[in-house]
Amino acid sequence: MAGWNADNEAGPAGQGAITLVEGSSFCISTQNGDISPQLPHGVFHQDTRVLSRWGLTINGQPLEPLGAWTPSPYQGIYVGRAVGVESRADSPLTVERRRELGAGILEYITIYNFAPQPVTCNVELSVDADFADLFEVKDGRYQRRWEQARRSEGDGVHIEAIWQDLRKGVSVRAPGGIVTAEGLRFTAIVSAHGEWSVRLAVVPDLDNGEVAPILFASPTPSAQDQRQKAWVAQIPALRIGNPSIERTVLRSHDDMGALRIVDPQHPDRMVVAAGAPWFMALFGRDSLLASFMIAPIDASLALGTLQTLAERQGSAVDLLTEEQPGRILHEVRLGVGTGLMLGGKSAYYGTADATPLFVTLLGEVTRWGMPTEEIAALLPHADRALDWIRDYGDRDGDGFVEYERLNDQGLINQGWKDSWDGINFADGSIAEAPIALCEVQGYVYSAYIARASIAKAAGDRALAAELLDRADLLKRKFNEVFWLPDRGYYAVALDRDKRPVDACASNMGHCLWSGIVDQDKAQLVADRLLSPEMFSGWGVRTLATDMGAYNPVSYHNGSVWPHDNALIVAGLMRYGFVKEAQTLSSALMEAAEYTDNRLPELFCGFSRSVYPRPLPYPTACSPQAWASATPVMLLRSLLRYDADVSLGGLWVDPALPETWGNLRATNTPLAEARLTVDVSPAGVTVEGLPEGMVLHREARPSLADPVERKHLRRAE
Repeated sequence: MAGWNADNEAGPAGQGAITLVEGSSFCISTQNGDISPQLPHGVFHQDTRVLSRWGLTINGQPLEPLGAWTPSPYQGIYVGRAVGVESRADSPLTVERRRELGAGILEYITIYNFAPQPVTCNVELSVDADFADLFEVKDGRYQRRWEQARRSEGDGVHIEAIWQDLRKGVSVRAPGGIVTAEGLRFTAIVSAHGEWSVRLAVVPDLDNGEVAPILFASPTPSAQDQRQKAWVAQIPALRIGNPSIERTVLRSHDDMGALRIVDPQHPDRMVVAAGAPWFMALFGRDSLLASFMIAPIDASLALGTLQTLAERQGSAVDLLTEEQPGRILHEVRLGVGTGLMLGGKSAYYGTADATPLFVTLLGEVTRWGMPTEEIAALLPHADRALDWIRDYGDRDGDGFVEYERLNDQGLINQGWKDSWDGINFADGSIAEAPIALCEVQGYVYSAYIARASIAKAAGDRALAAELLDRADLLKRKFNEVFWLPDRGYYAVALDRDKRPVDACASNMGHCLWSGIVDQDKAQLVADRLLSPEMFSGWGVRTLATDMGAYNPVSYHNGSVWPHDNALIVAGLMRYGFVKEAQTLSSALMEAAEYTDNRLPELFCGFSRSVYPRPLPYPTACSPQAWASATPVMLLRSLLRYDADVSLGGLWVDPALPETWGNLRATNTPLAEARLTVDVSPAGVTVEGLPEGMVLHREARPSLADPVERKHLRRAE
């Protein structure tokens, strides 16, 4: 993922921790709903922890958790038992906490009494807010010491803190509560076979001194509900024959909706955040890839991501933030704690892959029919990105994009495997920068193809031909230099001495996706990816088991990442390896069944034959954007579902596994139209195609294909 969490990971949030997410807010708690300051828990809003302690006790005892679940990404239900009531072995009191996340939280606490006589309880809620920056919590290093003051506000409490010239505050409102030194207290008299309830609200102050809006006594749907319903209304309604597959895809849709955040400079523009809990911000690579993966269900989200990144595209050289002209950023955040970020400012640019992926995504949204004027406005940014590839990305002029951090605080590794030890040789030794990653060369290749396709559609055949020449040259050099004939796979990278980094890693699967792999090498790559050393039974590992650095419980050296596998599936389908793509897709969908149909950021790389279920990686983000986008990407790849409005075509050539059953998608967007797509053993039907669009029951041709290139050159 995005992150420098690879170097400074947050400690585990505790067994069974529950994460809620809504826009840029998130909440982490235990199974019984408590928030503990000793763990990386809290309610976070705009990268600040506005609630650091939220502990419920009944007669002085915390709840014994019975179960917890999330009806939606921003709602949690926590059920527990009040222990030690009237010295009974089996307490008659069950407690339910219903929580909804917005700018703060709204929580309903209900105590149910199953005894034939009334019970009186002392209900206490310990409350605190340390206003720690997200990075302070994540890294466990608290650099600021706020001066805190608490005061009663009617039947609630207000906590305010000052640090230098910054002021933060939060209100806790609890009708009927008595304010104590620790928080709030209630005396609950629960009738025989009856119930008692209270509603609490935690509302942060905004930077302008106003109180954040949060639902109180309104019977109407909450802002979060309305926002999520609007998202559901604009994406396809899906029915799949296999109920488990359907649940996983629908969970994916819900999570992607919750991971959308608003560009503060353009309140009507949505972008994709990287993931909860620690990356509810715009990340170049993560947001671009996730947007690409779900483009067929909502290309407007990809457009918003492109526009927001374009406005922040590099324009100067800054050694601290690693900004360079034309470069697309790695990460951008808002808030007071940006000095704790990489580069010490709100934006950090240290990534080698976001810039070519920007151009690739622009080509993708163009094909799905985004407004021509919006595309035209982004073309200068795409061309500046290509200039960065030439002038800064290829720092030594050898034809390959490489990276080396510009200061000792930046990311050591600047591809998607950005942990400090993520790029290594077969013997386990660490590769030294400058490093040219194999998949980054593939992304550059796809960027050339994407920009050439846009040029061709606009009638600029000379530019298209020039870009295809660049792509051809890169592909030829790549296959000459990165291929390891004695190993039968591609080097993961070139190191500072231009030596091939010979570890067998999943990165080469991205090269299949981009199309940079020579046809005569594709079978060997596919075989290696599905070999026992690489394929765990749940997915392709990041690193083969016979490599020196292999560790199944590592971030990038043997774990399984769903998004990584989704791109591999797309690459396998591109080269015609349907059976392998089906095997891998089914394994991922089966893994999702063990995590409530939500694929996490990553899981451990142990073999399925050793452990009968995928084991979680301790600090994996969930939900996480490109993991949430994975089920959609798997479907579009196996359906070979593609469009090109400029060519007037929709291509569908399905290869769904038989066990997945039939598929029906209504309200499917394409340009201004809404389609109904039916896939069954009898074939494919599509209703609602825009006028002039033609359905092709085959895979879409691409300028990456030699036949299409010859056609262009003949026309030229």
